Amino acid sequence: MASRKDPGLAAVLSVVVPGVGQIYNGDFLRGIFWLIITPGFWIGTGGAFGWICHVLAAWTAHRRARWHNARRFAATEAAG
Repeated sequence: MASRKDPGLAAVLSVVVPGVGQIYNGDFLRGIFWLIITPGFWIGTGGAFGWICHVLAAWTAHRRARWHNARRFAATEAAG
């Protein structure tokens, strides 16, 4: 069984490098998405909207870590 993920760590990782928190959670395609989209928005809008993508990447990493943990806990409860 996969280990529990720390939502705080996932968020911090995505604050440092957008998408790394998703990769930490095991969401590789989501991580690649944020790794491409966020710098594109930073550069393409001259920084006007890049920060929004950056915050969303951290927020979704945190949310998905909590979601993954809840699914694992529910599966453990159902099996036991």
